[in-house]
Amino acid sequence: MKHCFYILLSVLFFGYSNPMWAKKVFTLYSPDAKVEVKIIVGDSITYSLRHEGELLLKPSCAAMQMTDGSSYGLKSRCTGSSTRKVRQQLQPVVYKKKIVDDHFNELTIHFIEPFQLIFRAYNDGFAYRFVSLSKKPFVVKNERAEIVFPDDAHVHVAYVNYQNPENHEQQYKNSFENTYRYISISDIELQRLIFMPVLAEVAGGRKLCITEADLLNYAGMFLNKGNAPNSLRGIFAPYPKELLPGDRNIDVISRENYIARYSKGETFPWRVFIVSKEDKELLNNDMVYKLATPAPAGDYSWIKPGMVAWDWWCNWNLYGVDFMAGVNNKTYQYFIDFAADYHIPYIIMDEGWSVSGKRNLFHVVPEINLLELVEYATARNVGIILWCGYYPFSRDMERVCNHYANMGIKGFKIDFMDRDDQISTDFHRKAAEMTLKYKLLVDFHGTYKPTGLQRTYPNVLNFEGVYGMEQLKWNPNPDQVPYEVTVPYIRMVAGPMDYTPGIMRNSTRGGFAPINSDGMSQGTRCRQLATYVLYEMPLAMMSDNPVHYRAEDACARFIASIPTTWDETVAVGGTVGEWVAIARRKGNTWYVAAISNWEARDLTLDLSFIENKQGLSLEIFKDGINAFRAAAHDYKHEYAFIPAAPTSVHTLKLAPGGGAVLKITTL
Repeated sequence: MKHCFYILLSVLFFGYSNPMWAKKVFTLYSPDAKVEVKIIVGDSITYSLRHEGELLLKPSCAAMQMTDGSSYGLKSRCTGSSTRKVRQQLQPVVYKKKIVDDHFNELTIHFIEPFQLIFRAYNDGFAYRFVSLSKKPFVVKNERAEIVFPDDAHVHVAYVNYQNPENHEQQYKNSFENTYRYISISDIELQRLIFMPVLAEVAGGRKLCITEADLLNYAGMFLNKGNAPNSLRGIFAPYPKELLPGDRNIDVISRENYIARYSKGETFPWRVFIVSKEDKELLNNDMVYKLATPAPAGDYSWIKPGMVAWDWWCNWNLYGVDFMAGVNNKTYQYFIDFAADYHIPYIIMDEGWSVSGKRNLFHVVPEINLLELVEYATARNVGIILWCGYYPFSRDMERVCNHYANMGIKGFKIDFMDRDDQISTDFHRKAAEMTLKYKLLVDFHGTYKPTGLQRTYPNVLNFEGVYGMEQLKWNPNPDQVPYEVTVPYIRMVAGPMDYTPGIMRNSTRGGFAPINSDGMSQGTRCRQLATYVLYEMPLAMMSDNPVHYRAEDACARFIASIPTTWDETVAVGGTVGEWVAIARRKGNTWYVAAISNWEARDLTLDLSFIENKQGLSLEIFKDGINAFRAAAHDYKHEYAFIPAAPTSVHTLKLAPGGGAVLKITTL
């Protein structure tokens, strides 16, 4: 610790001992001194990154340009710097662990121009952000966010999902969903936008995950091949000029020649760089959460994450019932009864409960009596969450929240934003703030990756921005299994996902077919169970048909019993694109889950972190001997007792596309 303190003092002295117009060099180290960020302030501002002496990023420019010709970072005049060291424990309201260790060294560089540039170094990476101190209105024309690698690094990238994009403009509206391509930087298609996070392979087998945090009132950052060799650059959607509201979304007709505007100074998003020596370290990273603006003090005890019974996946395709299934009260009473029987705290009423085309959430279809359903659900200890489109919700946000909160609705699933320009990101903040005011939960669907909004507004539980299970309803040639062992190392690093698993019709690659009203998964049954432990989903969908769940009672009851928030998380092991294993604890019970790609795999997992003083009770779901066949339903459900002894390893045999989940209770 003394070593880091002296390093930071030397930065401060060097910064103040030079004339403001001379080149200044600052070096910021992480608390363990393994992460080294070198910042040079001259005609431009550049930063570079080393980890344990290995160069990961060459000098890369950071700057912001205003429409009046001024800039933050180009020929800016440095007046000095200040530093601080922070070590604190955060106690999240909703998260994958009860305690988060927040430990960093911070450098703030001051300028005559009305801005500061802040760098933070953590033991697992660094971040930087601009802060405007302007006392008058200003407009950001563009931001220069450059990321320069020492060589032609390989990267895992997800392009905006356009088959033949002609320009960047047509890509700004997108659902932020695609599979990953593993390519070198030189092979990136210049016209294709990439959405973050992005994962790069750098020196010594390390991984560098690149994303952003605390995006509250600014355009989100895409990436594209940079102008310098071996580089990436930030691309930002320009500010919308003309908007056209639709039934569900809001389209942009034209855009301004700038990306953001403000009435006074603003704190801009963090640019985040996460370093891992082992792939598994990415599975339990907290940097985005730690960089987000903390929630204001208040009572958040009413926020109750949990499982959700969902109508949309099965297309209301119930059978064996004595009523006409569809968007009507009888159908939703059936879903409520199912939720009550399995102790599922919520159901979602997806698209269809409000009149299509009215753009008004107060027009409920005549087949639905919402007040009657709320009373029916409340009597059975089940809450109702309503789906809604972006535009109908945004046009009358407070009246909608007030009306449905008073009725007893528990939250909203807001869909089809499909943009991350400044208007869209500001909407997410305003929607989170308004729903918090009326004690409503939020699931942002049809949206960009999370950037920590769930810390600022703990009632925000899920974000889509992921190539979720819903793709299997219509995609004729999916390959979801490799994606599912890649996404935890990239997209999930940014925060929770609305992935919608839990499918009881399972298949191998050759046995799969997309069936919209009666969908199936790729991979084994146990893979579906394991996903609920592996993926961070505070509002976790039990996506399949209640009829299927009742027919598969053991699996359904196990899924319904899995917690959706945790006291502790341990990254057990894995390799990007091959396999993943995570352990999570709630109280005195550990859940350990693993899944594989299309390769069968024998895993030996080190579980020495689980104390065994008085014995362990073990419940396991694992792939059956015939799980490799076209109908990949075969599984074994077993119980065991492990006498008191030092816990060491556990072996698992996974089928191709397979999975396993262990429930281990300390006695």
